[in-house]
Amino acid sequence: MKTEEMVLGHDYLIQMGGAERVVASMLRKWPGSPVYTSAARYETLLPEFRDAAIHTSWMQRLPGIEKHFKKFFALYPAAFRSFGVIDAPVAWVSASTFAKCLRFTPRTASILYCHNPTRFLWQAEDYVDHETRSRSLSTLVNLTSPALRTIDRAAARAYDVIVANSENVRRRIAKCYGRDAELVYPPVDVDRFEVSQKDDGFYLVVSRLVAYKSIQRAIEAANALGRRLVIVGNGPDRNRLLGMAGPTVEFRGHIPDAEVRNLMETCKALIFPGEEDFGITPVEAAACGKPVLAYKAGGALETVIEGETGCFFDQAHVTLVDAMLACEATKWNPDRIRANAERFSEACFHDSIARVVSRALEAKERQLAGKGVAEVPGLAASSAA
Repeated sequence: MKTEEMVLGHDYLIQMGGAERVVASMLRKWPGSPVYTSAARYETLLPEFRDAAIHTSWMQRLPGIEKHFKKFFALYPAAFRSFGVIDAPVAWVSASTFAKCLRFTPRTASILYCHNPTRFLWQAEDYVDHETRSRSLSTLVNLTSPALRTIDRAAARAYDVIVANSENVRRRIAKCYGRDAELVYPPVDVDRFEVSQKDDGFYLVVSRLVAYKSIQRAIEAANALGRRLVIVGNGPDRNRLLGMAGPTVEFRGHIPDAEVRNLMETCKALIFPGEEDFGITPVEAAACGKPVLAYKAGGALETVIEGETGCFFDQAHVTLVDAMLACEATKWNPDRIRANAERFSEACFHDSIARVVSRALEAKERQLAGKGVAEVPGLAASSAA
Protein backbone atom coordinates (compact mmCIF):
# COMPACT_ATOMS: atom_id res chain seq x y z
CA MET A 1 0.00 0.00 0.00
CA LYS A 2 1.41 3.36 -1.07
CA THR A 3 0.65 6.54 0.84
CA GLU A 4 0.76 9.89 -0.95
CA GLU A 5 -0.75 13.32 -0.37
CA MET A 6 -2.62 13.51 -3.67
CA VAL A 7 -2.32 11.13 -6.59
CA LEU A 8 -3.20 11.52 -10.25
CA GLY A 9 -4.07 8.77 -12.68
CA HIS A 10 -4.27 8.64 -16.46
CA ASP A 11 -4.82 5.94 -19.10
CA TYR A 12 -1.42 6.23 -20.82
CA LEU A 13 1.16 8.91 -21.54
CA ILE A 14 1.99 7.77 -25.05
CA GLN A 15 0.29 10.37 -27.22
CA MET A 16 0.21 13.98 -26.05
CA GLY A 17 -3.30 15.19 -26.81
CA GLY A 18 -6.04 17.12 -25.08
CA ALA A 19 -6.54 14.62 -22.24
CA GLU A 20 -2.83 14.66 -21.42
CA ARG A 21 -2.87 18.46 -21.31
CA VAL A 22 -5.61 18.25 -18.69
CA VAL A 23 -3.35 16.10 -16.49
CA ALA A 24 -0.46 18.50 -17.14
CA SER A 25 -2.69 21.32 -15.93
CA MET A 26 -3.39 19.37 -12.74
CA LEU A 27 0.37 19.10 -12.19
CA ARG A 28 0.67 22.87 -12.51
CA LYS A 29 -1.99 23.28 -9.83
CA TRP A 30 -0.71 20.46 -7.58
CA PRO A 31 3.00 20.07 -8.41
CA GLY A 32 4.71 17.02 -7.04
CA SER A 33 1.65 14.78 -7.29
CA PRO A 34 2.64 11.30 -8.48
CA VAL A 35 1.03 10.08 -11.71
CA TYR A 36 -0.05 6.47 -12.14
CA THR A 37 -0.38 5.31 -15.73
CA SER A 38 -0.16 2.11 -17.75
CA ALA A 39 2.77 3.14 -19.98
CA ALA A 40 4.61 6.25 -21.14
CA ARG A 41 6.67 7.42 -24.07
CA TYR A 42 9.18 9.49 -22.16
CA GLU A 43 10.82 11.23 -25.10
CA THR A 44 7.58 12.94 -26.17
CA LEU A 45 6.17 13.92 -22.77
CA LEU A 46 4.86 17.42 -22.19
CA PRO A 47 7.24 19.56 -20.07
CA GLU A 48 5.05 19.22 -16.95
CA PHE A 49 5.61 15.46 -16.92
CA ARG A 50 9.38 15.48 -17.27
CA ASP A 51 10.06 16.14 -13.59
CA ALA A 52 6.96 14.34 -12.33
CA ALA A 53 7.00 11.07 -10.40
CA ILE A 54 5.50 8.82 -13.07
CA HIS A 55 4.62 5.26 -12.05
CA THR A 56 4.10 2.91 -15.00
CA SER A 57 2.71 -0.62 -14.93
CA TRP A 58 4.20 -3.83 -16.30
CA MET A 59 2.70 -2.84 -19.67
CA GLN A 60 5.64 -0.45 -20.09
CA ARG A 61 7.78 -3.51 -20.86
CA LEU A 62 5.51 -4.97 -23.56
CA PRO A 63 7.13 -5.03 -27.02
CA GLY A 64 5.45 -2.55 -29.34
CA ILE A 65 3.43 -0.85 -26.60
CA GLU A 66 4.25 2.66 -27.82
CA LYS A 67 3.04 1.98 -31.37
CA HIS A 68 0.23 -0.50 -30.74
CA PHE A 69 -1.03 0.58 -27.32
CA LYS A 70 -4.68 0.44 -28.39
CA LYS A 71 -4.41 -3.18 -29.46
CA PHE A 72 -3.64 -4.21 -25.88
CA PHE A 73 -7.04 -2.92 -24.71
CA ALA A 74 -8.00 -6.07 -22.80
CA LEU A 75 -4.91 -5.86 -20.56
CA TYR A 76 -5.46 -2.39 -19.12
CA PRO A 77 -7.80 -3.32 -16.23
CA ALA A 78 -5.25 -5.82 -14.89
CA ALA A 79 -2.40 -3.35 -15.41
CA PHE A 80 -4.04 -0.67 -13.30
CA ARG A 81 -5.04 -3.13 -10.60
CA SER A 82 -1.42 -4.30 -10.41
CA PHE A 83 -0.54 -1.07 -8.59
CA GLY A 84 -2.35 -2.44 -5.57
CA VAL A 85 -4.43 -0.32 -3.21
CA ILE A 86 -3.18 3.28 -3.08
CA ASP A 87 -3.68 5.34 0.08
CA ALA A 88 -4.01 9.10 -0.35
CA PRO A 89 -6.30 11.85 0.93
CA VAL A 90 -7.36 12.61 -2.65
CA ALA A 91 -7.16 10.68 -5.91
CA TRP A 92 -7.95 12.45 -9.19
CA VAL A 93 -8.09 10.08 -12.16
CA SER A 94 -8.31 11.20 -15.77
CA ALA A 95 -9.84 8.47 -17.90
CA SER A 96 -11.37 7.75 -21.25
CA THR A 97 -10.58 4.03 -20.88
CA PHE A 98 -9.37 1.96 -17.94
CA ALA A 99 -7.37 4.24 -15.63
CA LYS A 100 -10.58 4.22 -13.62
CA CYS A 101 -9.57 0.68 -12.54
CA LEU A 102 -7.02 2.16 -10.13
CA ARG A 103 -7.94 1.20 -6.56
CA PHE A 104 -7.84 3.36 -3.44
CA THR A 105 -8.49 2.88 0.24
CA PRO A 106 -11.95 3.68 1.67
CA ARG A 107 -10.33 6.72 3.33
CA THR A 108 -9.48 8.25 -0.05
CA ALA A 109 -11.71 10.91 -1.60
CA SER A 110 -11.71 9.57 -5.16
CA ILE A 111 -12.60 11.75 -8.16
CA LEU A 112 -12.98 10.44 -11.71
CA TYR A 113 -12.54 13.06 -14.43
CA CYS A 114 -14.24 11.31 -17.32
CA HIS A 115 -13.37 12.44 -20.84
CA ASN A 116 -15.85 9.88 -22.17
CA PRO A 117 -17.16 6.45 -21.19
CA THR A 118 -14.77 3.92 -22.76
CA ARG A 119 -15.55 4.56 -26.40
CA PHE A 120 -14.82 1.18 -27.95
CA LEU A 121 -17.15 -0.47 -25.42
CA TRP A 122 -20.07 1.97 -25.45
CA GLN A 123 -19.82 3.50 -28.94
CA ALA A 124 -18.25 0.59 -30.80
CA GLU A 125 -20.30 1.04 -33.96
CA ASP A 126 -18.92 4.58 -34.38
CA TYR A 127 -15.37 3.92 -33.28
CA VAL A 128 -13.77 0.47 -33.52
CA ASP A 129 -13.97 -0.08 -37.27
CA HIS A 130 -12.94 3.51 -38.04
CA GLU A 131 -10.08 3.59 -35.55
CA THR A 132 -8.55 0.14 -36.03
CA ARG A 133 -9.62 -0.96 -39.52
CA SER A 134 -8.84 -4.48 -38.36
CA ARG A 135 -11.49 -7.17 -38.69
CA SER A 136 -9.71 -9.49 -36.25
CA LEU A 137 -9.38 -6.73 -33.65
CA SER A 138 -13.01 -5.73 -34.09
CA THR A 139 -14.00 -9.37 -33.57
CA LEU A 140 -11.92 -9.53 -30.40
CA VAL A 141 -13.53 -6.34 -29.11
CA ASN A 142 -16.98 -7.78 -29.76
CA LEU A 143 -16.12 -11.01 -27.96
CA THR A 144 -14.68 -9.33 -24.87
CA SER A 145 -17.01 -6.33 -24.66
CA PRO A 146 -19.63 -7.84 -22.32
CA ALA A 147 -17.03 -8.68 -19.66
CA LEU A 148 -15.12 -5.43 -20.16
CA ARG A 149 -18.29 -3.35 -19.92
CA THR A 150 -19.03 -4.98 -16.57
CA ILE A 151 -15.52 -4.13 -15.35
CA ASP A 152 -15.71 -0.60 -16.74
CA ARG A 153 -19.10 0.15 -15.17
CA ALA A 154 -18.11 -1.26 -11.77
CA ALA A 155 -14.87 0.74 -11.77
CA ALA A 156 -16.69 4.00 -12.55
CA ARG A 157 -19.28 3.41 -9.86
CA ALA A 158 -16.58 2.95 -7.21
CA TYR A 159 -15.60 6.64 -7.30
CA ASP A 160 -16.96 9.11 -4.80
CA VAL A 161 -17.37 11.81 -7.46
CA ILE A 162 -17.52 11.69 -11.24
CA VAL A 163 -16.79 14.83 -13.22
CA ALA A 164 -17.68 15.12 -16.92
CA ASN A 165 -15.76 17.30 -19.35
CA SER A 166 -18.93 18.40 -21.17
CA GLU A 167 -22.71 18.15 -21.02
CA ASN A 168 -22.42 15.77 -23.94
CA VAL A 169 -20.27 13.37 -21.88
CA ARG A 170 -22.38 13.96 -18.78
CA ARG A 171 -25.38 12.45 -20.57
CA ARG A 172 -23.32 9.45 -21.68
CA ILE A 173 -22.10 8.85 -18.12
CA ALA A 174 -25.70 8.72 -16.92
CA LYS A 175 -26.59 6.29 -19.69
CA CYS A 176 -23.54 3.99 -19.46
CA TYR A 177 -22.67 4.11 -15.77
CA GLY A 178 -25.96 5.11 -14.15
CA ARG A 179 -24.26 7.94 -12.26
CA ASP A 180 -24.82 11.66 -12.04
CA ALA A 181 -21.73 13.71 -12.87
CA GLU A 182 -20.60 17.23 -12.15
CA LEU A 183 -19.52 19.38 -15.09
CA VAL A 184 -16.07 20.96 -15.33
CA TYR A 185 -14.86 21.92 -18.79
CA PRO A 186 -11.23 21.01 -19.54
CA PRO A 187 -8.63 23.78 -19.35
CA VAL A 188 -7.54 25.63 -22.43
CA ASP A 189 -4.38 27.73 -22.27
CA VAL A 190 -6.01 30.77 -23.86
CA ASP A 191 -3.25 33.05 -22.57
CA ARG A 192 -0.75 31.66 -25.07
CA PHE A 193 -2.86 33.01 -27.92
CA GLU A 194 -3.41 36.61 -28.97
CA VAL A 195 -6.36 38.13 -30.80
CA SER A 196 -5.37 38.64 -34.40
CA GLN A 197 -6.97 40.71 -37.15
CA LYS A 198 -4.76 39.08 -39.77
CA ASP A 199 -6.46 36.90 -42.37
CA ASP A 200 -4.25 35.15 -44.89
CA GLY A 201 -7.28 33.66 -46.61
CA PHE A 202 -6.93 29.98 -45.71
CA TYR A 203 -9.09 27.63 -43.67
CA LEU A 204 -7.45 25.47 -41.02
CA VAL A 205 -7.92 21.96 -39.62
CA VAL A 206 -5.85 20.79 -36.64
CA SER A 207 -6.53 17.15 -35.85
CA ARG A 208 -5.30 13.59 -35.71
CA LEU A 209 -5.90 12.07 -39.14
CA VAL A 210 -8.31 9.27 -38.26
CA ALA A 211 -11.53 8.45 -40.06
CA TYR A 212 -13.99 9.29 -37.31
CA LYS A 213 -12.71 12.90 -37.28
CA SER A 214 -14.44 13.33 -40.69
CA ILE A 215 -11.69 15.50 -42.16
CA GLN A 216 -12.85 14.50 -45.64
CA ARG A 217 -15.74 16.95 -45.16
CA ALA A 218 -13.29 19.85 -45.04
CA ILE A 219 -11.37 18.56 -48.06
CA GLU A 220 -14.53 18.10 -50.12
CA ALA A 221 -15.72 21.63 -49.30
CA ALA A 222 -12.33 23.17 -50.09
CA ASN A 223 -12.25 21.27 -53.39
CA ALA A 224 -15.76 22.42 -54.27
CA LEU A 225 -15.07 26.11 -53.59
CA GLY A 226 -11.42 26.15 -54.61
CA ARG A 227 -10.49 27.53 -51.19
CA ARG A 228 -7.10 27.06 -49.60
CA LEU A 229 -7.15 24.53 -46.74
CA VAL A 230 -4.23 23.78 -44.40
CA ILE A 231 -4.39 20.50 -42.47
CA VAL A 232 -2.13 20.02 -39.44
CA GLY A 233 -1.65 16.57 -37.93
CA ASN A 234 -0.79 12.97 -38.74
CA GLY A 235 -2.55 9.65 -38.46
CA PRO A 236 -3.56 6.42 -40.18
CA ASP A 237 -6.07 8.16 -42.45
CA ARG A 238 -3.45 10.40 -44.06
CA ASN A 239 -3.02 8.44 -47.32
CA ARG A 240 -6.77 8.23 -47.94
CA LEU A 241 -7.15 11.96 -47.35
CA LEU A 242 -4.16 12.77 -49.57
CA GLY A 243 -5.82 10.83 -52.37
CA MET A 244 -8.95 12.96 -52.29
CA ALA A 245 -7.26 16.35 -51.79
CA GLY A 246 -7.33 18.90 -54.58
CA PRO A 247 -4.58 21.41 -55.44
CA THR A 248 -5.69 23.94 -52.81
CA VAL A 249 -5.32 21.49 -49.90
CA GLU A 250 -2.00 21.42 -48.02
CA PHE A 251 -0.89 18.84 -45.44
CA ARG A 252 1.61 20.10 -42.86
CA GLY A 253 1.91 16.95 -40.72
CA HIS A 254 3.03 17.33 -37.11
CA ILE A 255 4.51 20.78 -36.47
CA PRO A 256 5.64 22.63 -33.31
CA ASP A 257 3.05 24.37 -31.16
CA ALA A 258 4.45 27.77 -32.10
CA GLU A 259 3.72 27.11 -35.78
CA VAL A 260 0.22 25.88 -34.98
CA ARG A 261 -0.38 29.07 -33.01
CA ASN A 262 0.80 31.18 -35.95
CA LEU A 263 -1.56 29.36 -38.31
CA MET A 264 -4.48 29.91 -35.93
CA GLU A 265 -3.69 33.59 -35.67
CA THR A 266 -3.53 34.06 -39.46
CA CYS A 267 -6.27 31.75 -40.78
CA LYS A 268 -9.71 32.87 -41.97
CA ALA A 269 -11.45 30.29 -39.78
CA LEU A 270 -10.94 26.93 -38.14
CA ILE A 271 -12.96 23.99 -39.48
CA PHE A 272 -14.01 21.41 -36.89
CA PRO A 273 -15.55 18.76 -39.13
CA GLY A 274 -16.38 15.86 -36.78
CA GLU A 275 -18.22 15.14 -33.56
CA GLU A 276 -16.04 15.36 -30.44
CA ASP A 277 -16.75 14.89 -26.76
CA PHE A 278 -15.53 18.44 -26.09
CA GLY A 279 -12.85 19.70 -28.47
CA ILE A 280 -10.07 21.99 -27.25
CA THR A 281 -8.95 23.16 -30.71
CA PRO A 282 -12.06 25.29 -31.39
CA VAL A 283 -11.50 27.13 -28.11
CA GLU A 284 -7.85 27.75 -29.01
CA ALA A 285 -8.86 29.21 -32.37
CA ALA A 286 -11.48 31.36 -30.63
CA ALA A 287 -8.76 32.63 -28.28
CA CYS A 288 -7.16 34.08 -31.43
CA GLY A 289 -10.44 35.77 -32.30
CA LYS A 290 -11.08 33.38 -35.19
CA PRO A 291 -14.52 31.96 -36.03
CA VAL A 292 -15.08 28.21 -36.00
CA LEU A 293 -17.07 26.25 -38.58
CA ALA A 294 -18.22 23.24 -36.59
CA TYR A 295 -20.21 20.10 -37.22
CA LYS A 296 -23.45 20.55 -35.29
CA ALA A 297 -23.01 17.85 -32.65
CA GLY A 298 -21.10 16.97 -29.51
CA GLY A 299 -18.97 19.39 -27.55
CA ALA A 300 -19.00 22.09 -30.25
CA LEU A 301 -22.60 22.85 -29.26
CA GLU A 302 -21.19 24.03 -25.91
CA THR A 303 -18.25 26.06 -27.18
CA VAL A 304 -19.48 27.70 -30.40
CA ILE A 305 -22.23 30.34 -30.49
CA GLU A 306 -24.00 30.43 -33.85
CA GLY A 307 -23.51 33.74 -35.64
CA GLU A 308 -21.34 35.21 -32.86
CA THR A 309 -18.28 32.96 -32.66
CA GLY A 310 -18.82 30.69 -35.64
CA CYS A 311 -21.21 28.74 -37.85
CA PHE A 312 -22.66 25.25 -37.62
CA PHE A 313 -23.24 22.78 -40.43
CA ASP A 314 -24.95 19.40 -40.38
CA GLN A 315 -24.41 18.23 -43.97
CA ALA A 316 -28.16 17.60 -44.28
CA HIS A 317 -29.70 21.06 -44.16
CA VAL A 318 -26.59 23.21 -44.01
CA THR A 319 -23.43 21.94 -45.71
CA LEU A 320 -19.89 22.95 -44.88
CA VAL A 321 -19.82 24.80 -48.22
CA ASP A 322 -22.83 26.81 -46.99
CA ALA A 323 -21.04 27.52 -43.69
CA MET A 324 -17.87 28.67 -45.46
CA LEU A 325 -19.83 31.07 -47.65
CA ALA A 326 -21.70 32.38 -44.60
CA CYS A 327 -18.41 32.85 -42.79
CA GLU A 328 -17.01 34.88 -45.67
CA ALA A 329 -20.11 37.06 -45.72
CA THR A 330 -20.03 37.80 -41.97
CA LYS A 331 -18.13 40.60 -40.25
CA TRP A 332 -16.83 38.88 -37.13
CA ASN A 333 -15.94 40.57 -33.84
CA PRO A 334 -12.62 39.02 -32.75
CA ASP A 335 -12.88 40.43 -29.22
CA ARG A 336 -16.34 38.90 -28.76
CA ILE A 337 -15.01 35.55 -29.98
CA ARG A 338 -12.07 35.78 -27.56
CA ALA A 339 -14.38 36.59 -24.63
CA ASN A 340 -16.29 33.38 -25.23
CA ALA A 341 -13.03 31.40 -25.24
CA GLU A 342 -12.04 32.77 -21.85
CA ARG A 343 -14.91 30.83 -20.24
CA PHE A 344 -12.69 27.76 -20.72
CA SER A 345 -9.44 29.16 -19.31
CA GLU A 346 -7.11 27.21 -17.07
CA ALA A 347 -7.90 29.56 -14.18
CA CYS A 348 -11.60 28.66 -14.46
CA PHE A 349 -10.69 24.96 -14.57
CA HIS A 350 -8.45 25.19 -11.50
CA ASP A 351 -11.09 27.06 -9.52
CA SER A 352 -13.76 24.52 -10.42
CA ILE A 353 -11.59 21.50 -9.66
CA ALA A 354 -10.49 23.03 -6.34
CA ARG A 355 -14.13 23.31 -5.33
CA VAL A 356 -14.78 19.70 -6.37
CA VAL A 357 -11.78 18.51 -4.33
CA SER A 358 -12.85 20.51 -1.27
CA ARG A 359 -16.39 19.14 -1.39
CA ALA A 360 -15.14 15.59 -1.91
CA LEU A 361 -12.84 15.87 1.11
CA GLU A 362 -15.59 17.29 3.30
CA ALA A 363 -18.00 14.54 2.24
CA LYS A 364 -15.36 11.88 2.91
CA GLU A 365 -14.64 13.27 6.37
CA ARG A 366 -18.35 13.21 7.22
CA GLN A 367 -18.60 9.67 5.93
CA LEU A 368 -15.60 8.50 7.96
CA ALA A 369 -16.82 10.30 11.08
CA GLY A 370 -20.14 8.47 10.78
CA LYS A 371 -18.26 5.19 10.75
CA GLY A 372 -15.99 6.17 13.63
CA VAL A 373 -12.85 6.27 11.45
CA ALA A 374 -10.14 8.83 12.12
CA GLU A 375 -9.94 11.67 9.65
CA VAL A 376 -7.28 11.66 6.94
CA PRO A 377 -5.31 14.93 6.57
CA GLY A 378 -6.74 16.53 3.46
CA LEU A 379 -5.98 19.13 0.88
CA ALA A 380 -9.02 21.31 1.50
CA ALA A 381 -7.01 24.33 2.55
CA SER A 382 -4.48 24.14 -0.28
CA SER A 383 -7.04 23.21 -2.93
CA ALA A 384 -9.16 26.21 -2.10
CA ALA A 385 -6.18 28.53 -2.43
